[in-house]
Amino acid sequence: MVNDFMDFKSLKELLGVTDGNLASHIKALEKEDFINVDKQFIKKKPNTRYSASKIGKKAFNDHLDALEKLINRD
Repeated sequence: MVNDFMDFKSLKELLGVTDGNLASHIKALEKEDFINVDKQFIKKKPNTRYSASKIGKKAFNDHLDALEKLINRD
């Protein structure tokens, strides 16, 4: 969520995962409407960019809040 969007290749390199592994995670996030997918061509090459949707951002922030509560429990 630091970047506005990332392409498949950049995500793969950042996370150090295989194409198949990343594709399965993206599919799961897309199914839940947590990400937006923008497909385009750059110099006749396919390029797919991903960004967090409003629902995805809320789910991420809710997750962080839950982790904070868990950490700060007395």
